[in-house]
Amino acid sequence: MVKIPADLSYSKDHEWLHLDGDRATIGITDHAQRQLGDIVYVELPKTGERFDAGDPFGSLESVKAVSEVYLPLAGTVVAVNTSLTDSPEQVNEDPYGDGWLVTCRFSGSTDDLLTAEQYEAYLREE
Repeated sequence: MVKIPADLSYSKDHEWLHLDGDRATIGITDHAQRQLGDIVYVELPKTGERFDAGDPFGSLESVKAVSEVYLPLAGTVVAVNTSLTDSPEQVNEDPYGDGWLVTCRFSGSTDDLLTAEQYEAYLREE
């Protein structure tokens, strides 16, 4: 059974978000990391880069494939998890903790995000 923490928000692209005021810390879900397999390389943006909602902001390379990750909300990157450069396996080992990807200052609506219950239902439909 995949872990879906109740205190986070989710996107249909399998990113999780921890919202705190106008900031969102973003990573991939437990479901996504299981689908990818062992992550061997992480490419992330630089601090200060701006993205629109739905834009790819980086990629994760696993032993199976390379997958882009998408920013669920428009925003500017204010922090990047640089420890993933040397330890990309953290995305697999702790996707909701040490495996976070970026923190952004976001603007716009969070209406398209899913609750944990909605994300779980979405996974069952997929």
